[in-house]
Amino acid sequence: MNTLGNAYRISIFGSSHGPFVGASAEGCPPGEKISETAIQIQLDRRAPGKSPVATPRKERDRVEVVSGLLDGMTTGAPIVGLIVNRDCDSSPYDAFKRVPRPGHADYTAAVKYRGHNDHRGGGQFSGRMTAGLVFAGAVARQVLERRKIRFLAQTIQIGDVALSKRVPFSAAEKLVRANAVGCADRETAERMKDVIVKAHEDKDSVGGVIKCTVLGVPAGIGEPFFGSIESQMSAMMFSIPGVKGVEFGSGFASATMRGSASNDQFVVKRGKIETRTNNCGGVLGGISTGMPVEFNVAFKPTSSIATPQMSVDIEDMKPVELVVKGRHDPCIVPRAVPVVENSAAAVILDEMLQGGFI
Repeated sequence: MNTLGNAYRISIFGSSHGPFVGASAEGCPPGEKISETAIQIQLDRRAPGKSPVATPRKERDRVEVVSGLLDGMTTGAPIVGLIVNRDCDSSPYDAFKRVPRPGHADYTAAVKYRGHNDHRGGGQFSGRMTAGLVFAGAVARQVLERRKIRFLAQTIQIGDVALSKRVPFSAAEKLVRANAVGCADRETAERMKDVIVKAHEDKDSVGGVIKCTVLGVPAGIGEPFFGSIESQMSAMMFSIPGVKGVEFGSGFASATMRGSASNDQFVVKRGKIETRTNNCGGVLGGISTGMPVEFNVAFKPTSSIATPQMSVDIEDMKPVELVVKGRHDPCIVPRAVPVVENSAAAVILDEMLQGGFI
């Protein structure tokens, strides 16, 4: 299924080496001012071929908005964006039709679609599909930023190098965009970069963790159980290729805490109800508390590596040694930062529209 959301519904389409990728965003209120330049800025952050720690594939990722905007305003119709694929080399992927790559969806896709799946560049399972998520999220964030809701995703861990300090939102916002890995500390960013470069030199890859913070979300949005902010946000995050874990607030560390330490005690500050801590990540009972919504997203190492690995020939049913060739990110985390950030905006807009806050 390629559609997610209720009031603000995103549908992504296309494939990695097909004519284009893109997305349709339906449910955005009419009369909202949307800047196509601002959308392009977010897509530029995700685009490949711009960093020594990313794939050398060159794609400009220029979006063409073909529906839903007129004179810079939303019309109420689905907002559709097309991003043309230009720098495609599909030849290395033919071998994977018979010998699936470890860690990829080659085998599962072949089974599900009876061998008719588009195998080129990973087809619809490629990370390139996240360009559509960024497009739809970049529309949503403009609606929300006008209502003083702000988003920041940042890399807090690459391999065994982790950010050890908390950087204030305003400072982190600038620092994250000033380095190749999206970390809010220059010294840690350099160490993270070294880890990625070393993995690449070893014909290997490395994973990491992205932290996302959303400021300005009012108390009361979200639903209990299946419509909770946590369940909806997790569904979106797990739709990003390579994601293997999502935690809110203290997350798994909560399992080691006592209730007296885990509970966020209520206080009154500047005439508003807040909590002393934010171990819940800004969500209680699936509903926003008014505190920052905070969650971490864990990414596995890139599956495509040049180190020889064992697989099987699915036609001969025999073991085969496989060396993956082509152009791949040694670490997908840096380019996933804007994906997490903008995808989060789509979920928050969906929840606010459902709750009647917009």
